Amino acid sequence: MISRSGSSAGRFFYSGFTLVEILVVISLLSVVMLALGAAFRTFAQTEVRLDRRLDVTDEFRIATGFIRTTLSRISVRKPDPPSEPADRKILFAAEAQSAAWIGVMPARYGAGGLYYFRLAVENIDGVNSLVIRFKPCINSATFPNWVETEFRTLAANITSFEVQYQDSRQSPSAWSAIWPHADRPPDRLQLLVQVAGTNWPGIVVAPRMLPGAGDRSSGFVIGGGR
Repeated sequence: MISRSGSSAGRFFYSGFTLVEILVVISLLSVVMLALGAAFRTFAQTEVRLDRRLDVTDEFRIATGFIRTTLSRISVRKPDPPSEPADRKILFAAEAQSAAWIGVMPARYGAGGLYYFRLAVENIDGVNSLVIRFKPCINSATFPNWVETEFRTLAANITSFEVQYQDSRQSPSAWSAIWPHADRPPDRLQLLVQVAGTNWPGIVVAPRMLPGAGDRSSGFVIGGGR
């Protein structure tokens, strides 16, 4: 703004903003706008990370719930017919990167009853995923061909997966990557899962043994079916 004043001598004086002052103001406004832009970008990135964290938490909750439900009730039935008259083996496969067993399918996930289950990491559509495979249980001395069974993807982008087993009859009771006892299941199983470089909390399940005889089509079944 320019003002003009006069004097008796006829001289005029002008006052206002100089070019330097205007440039300083523009520079300050630019800094403020850059700061606001950075703040908005940070808010957007935080929201994306929060949504991702919520998705991971929800994935973990669903996966662990399904694993605990199916793995907490194991059938100790012997292979039918047994390979030998005195065969004490049960149909349970314990490995460092997988576990297979006979358990109960929760009714809310489909037809209840006894099923063959296998938990392992598989490559699904080019992505390493934690997969549980299942098939209705029949009188069989071996597990089915897992490639031909149905499956459910529990988590994707698996970095590492390990199954550990605990024997309470051993002193001291420690976790091991192998289970040497073919006549009984482990007292506890621990699943160590790493998803996209982030470790899940350890999943520890203590299996409860179901009756060793019977199949999905006959006999006593807990959790649905006949």
